[in-house]
Amino acid sequence: MPRLAADKNPRYRLHRPSGQAVVTLSGEDHYLGPYNSKPSRELYNRKLAEWYAAGRASLRSRDAHDITVAELCNAYRKFAEGYYVKNGKQTATVFRVKAMIKFLRAGYARNPANEFGPLALQALQRQLASANLSRKYCNDVVDSVKAMFRWASNQELVSASIYHALQPVPGLKRGRSAARETEPIGPVSDAVVDATIPKLPRIVADMVRLQRLCGCRPGEVVALRPLEVNRSAPVWWCYTPASHKTEHHGRARKIFLGPQAQAILLPYLLRDETSFCFVPAEGEAERNAIRREQRQSPMTPSQAKRKPKRKPKWSPGESYRVDTYRRAITRACQQLDREQKLAVNCVAEQRGEPAPYKLNKCDTVLFPAWHPNQLRHSAATLLRERFGLEAAQLVLGHSDPRITQVYAERNFSAAAKIMGEVG
Repeated sequence: MPRLAADKNPRYRLHRPSGQAVVTLSGEDHYLGPYNSKPSRELYNRKLAEWYAAGRASLRSRDAHDITVAELCNAYRKFAEGYYVKNGKQTATVFRVKAMIKFLRAGYARNPANEFGPLALQALQRQLASANLSRKYCNDVVDSVKAMFRWASNQELVSASIYHALQPVPGLKRGRSAARETEPIGPVSDAVVDATIPKLPRIVADMVRLQRLCGCRPGEVVALRPLEVNRSAPVWWCYTPASHKTEHHGRARKIFLGPQAQAILLPYLLRDETSFCFVPAEGEAERNAIRREQRQSPMTPSQAKRKPKRKPKWSPGESYRVDTYRRAITRACQQLDREQKLAVNCVAEQRGEPAPYKLNKCDTVLFPAWHPNQLRHSAATLLRERFGLEAAQLVLGHSDPRITQVYAERNFSAAAKIMGEVG
């Protein structure tokens, strides 16, 4: 059977022996009544809508007890790939769904979906915990399983009682399971950021400075365009991202930029309004220019005649991605860590002692690596300390203050001062 094009519907056609209209969905023929009649056209539209709602997986005509977990996973994967899309790209939810399907199919692929109950989910939970996966990741997988059975019950693929039976299964609790615990994300100190900035490319350094001041998400920094910045107010500017994390909930996102942030951003607003402010091609050109200036040996004639490739295997994109932004910071931290180890080794050699660090091994870290999300935590902590929790909630764009408390660390200096006087 030929593969169906994404923008082409299955045809409404004539079944000549019976004179009825017919449509084929997922290899199954559905007869619609007399050809070219109004009721047959209405039934065709309804069948097509239900087929798309089921993720192009026509399992309705089968007995629910015959549907296996593997078939259900396949139908849910098709639904997720078409539903969890933002700006033409699949979101991280799709990758979480695929990971969940991998774990689920490993032990329950041939089992009937209507026989998957709370005990099976708890068994899967224990298997994940014993595989040295983090507790949070195990809970995310379990939540994805529940979400799949909720979708399946809505599509009438499994009994609704299965989803309701899975709901009471609790997630793994801290200290009460074999799952590995991870350190919570916290703020990064200004001293560490200030030491990292000189090692970063100029454009990435400006992105770090801007994010530290306004407390926005890394994805909002890399996607910034001049046309999204309203500069009409005399004191502050307002950056309204075209796309953000919670837009599918109908929430607006406004990021206010003060004088310091404006000074950083102003040179990047002089470019075309529709282009991205932070362009990696410019950073790559600056890096290559610096490398040419620092070159010790002269270029050979063949190197001087070399021309740029017409179709290189890799070329910088129109904008930074969150992962490339993070990797640039990681490389700078690794360079600082190496320099600190070299300095310690030099001091040890001057004293006639063996070098304490081997540079080709990463068992010991002198300079801590950090990532862009920690800048948002740092901004939240500072805002909570100076202006209170509500101010931090407004700046970070959270709808619930409990989420802000996750980002903003508590300031225990007041408690320490009180107990210094009382106790």
